[in-house]
Amino acid sequence: MKQPIRVLIAKPGLDGHDRGALIIAQALRDNGMEVIYTGLRQSPVQIARAAVQEDVDVVGLSSLSGAHKSLFPKVVDALSKENASDIPVIGGGVIPAEDIPFLEESGVQKVFTSGTPTDAIAVYIKQLIHKETPVPPKKISHIGIAVKQIETALPFYQHTLGLQLEAVEEVSSEQVRVAFLKIGESRFELLEPTSEESPIQRFIDKRGEGIHHIALEVDDITLRLNQYEEEGVPLIHKEPKKGAHDSQVAFLHPSAAGGVLFELCQPKQED
Repeated sequence: MKQPIRVLIAKPGLDGHDRGALIIAQALRDNGMEVIYTGLRQSPVQIARAAVQEDVDVVGLSSLSGAHKSLFPKVVDALSKENASDIPVIGGGVIPAEDIPFLEESGVQKVFTSGTPTDAIAVYIKQLIHKETPVPPKKISHIGIAVKQIETALPFYQHTLGLQLEAVEEVSSEQVRVAFLKIGESRFELLEPTSEESPIQRFIDKRGEGIHHIALEVDDITLRLNQYEEEGVPLIHKEPKKGAHDSQVAFLHPSAAGGVLFELCQPKQED
């Protein structure tokens, strides 16, 4: 039986507000973790020594004061000086997006911006400690573009852009005809509805022709869908289904990405 993950939640510096940290601590406990909270106004050295004394698996830092660029790297450095650089540090709070690359380059394993679901943080910690973190999407597999008629749309892609038409295939399960045009390591897919009930036809009726979705290539689509469901990410498909070229595909609900429809795509495995 696996031992519970031990997490140290700390508030470095002079930040006097800890409501968010306490919410995170309770959410992690609800997910079966043991949580030690160090309290307010802890120095980086105090946090590092507490992490070692409590024999924790991960340190979670929270900052609302704007001093994260100074304090978070100091905690990483203090852990190193305590011979505990193997304890990963994650951070959260009011962290501007432009500061995230600096913090991660400074040794912070992951930064969670405000609004991140607490379940997503818990799932990430479990994956991090059990070394089960999914590999990020490999590339953009294709961009799906809804068109009324492939033959009418093709001249722009073939002659104006100079792209080569690879094939045209009908996907009966989606009531759509697809033209594949390769561009670099990715593709444009022109999607022509084959019936009035086609999702592409409904899209065109509502929004007109244009970009329908962005597809990301992944290695293990089932693992990723399970991860997203555990994190509470809204999904259109909880299980993969057959797509073009005998691939496995599934769609995330557009509400998960601010209105952008993302498709996960796992290519057919070659024998």
